Amino acid sequence: MKFTVGLQFTNEAFLDCIVEQKKHIDEVYFSWGDFPNGRSSQLLDADLTPWELQHRQMEVLARLSGEGIGLNLLFNANCYGADSQSRLFFEKIGMTADYILTNYGLKSVTTTSPLIAKFIKSNFPTVQVRASVNMEIGTIQGMDYLANYFDGYYMKREHNRDFVKIEELSAWCRENGKKLYLLANSGCLNHCSAHNFHDNLVAHEHEISRMDNAYNFGGICREYLKDERHYLSLIHDTNFIRPEDIYKYEPYFEQVKLATRVNRAPVLVLDSYIRGKYSGNILELLEPAHRIYPYVIENGEPLRLVKL
Repeated sequence: MKFTVGLQFTNEAFLDCIVEQKKHIDEVYFSWGDFPNGRSSQLLDADLTPWELQHRQMEVLARLSGEGIGLNLLFNANCYGADSQSRLFFEKIGMTADYILTNYGLKSVTTTSPLIAKFIKSNFPTVQVRASVNMEIGTIQGMDYLANYFDGYYMKREHNRDFVKIEELSAWCRENGKKLYLLANSGCLNHCSAHNFHDNLVAHEHEISRMDNAYNFGGICREYLKDERHYLSLIHDTNFIRPEDIYKYEPYFEQVKLATRVNRAPVLVLDSYIRGKYSGNILELLEPAHRIYPYVIENGEPLRLVKL
């Protein structure tokens, strides 16, 4: 099984781990500059200026590309606002993709926007274009509608444990020259009613941060998990795949995505899935990594809710 992992550009231990384990790493994924994406800006750091971070990002991409690791550029924000169709915006996307392709190599782009997908396919024919997991594509119809835009699709999270559905989607992809991908360690709640709202907030975080805001919103899951009655159902309310079970997915997926861009222990996440084994609180491997102290969910067969 090959993995793609999200970069933390200032985490030297994680970068060293990626290089050491490169035979297991197909790609690394990252956002660029001030483009909105599915996570907080990667140009924000308490110790470095945005220019220093951008320079650091370029150094890291050069290093990983030199190690033969593929690069996956994210344009996966849930909303681009007034820029969504603007000519200037697409010129910026084109210059960015061309710069990365020319200087470091660019294997693929993952996006939530059919228009960005169309633009990349039209102007960068060597670059694979994938539909983001944030598009929540989980049916053959959903893939077929966008078959002219995308070379592959990240499957809707909620199907991660449904092998009947996985076989159905995988078979269609094989028959139609497409590829299917999945996100293995999401901590997001299944069928989250506030997921799209939260993703929209993240996409507009720069604008929102400048406002006199009446409320803060960190995700409905935090509020939901303040109630201890929901701790036990968390196992079924999420869609993560245990490292011990990842081998079951090899017939259907050439590559599995690991969420590591904001995880506190990305080395632990990567090592656990490569080894196919983890002992401890399974929530530590997830993104978001829920805190339900004084309880943990102990990894095992079956998973167990344990009070410390």
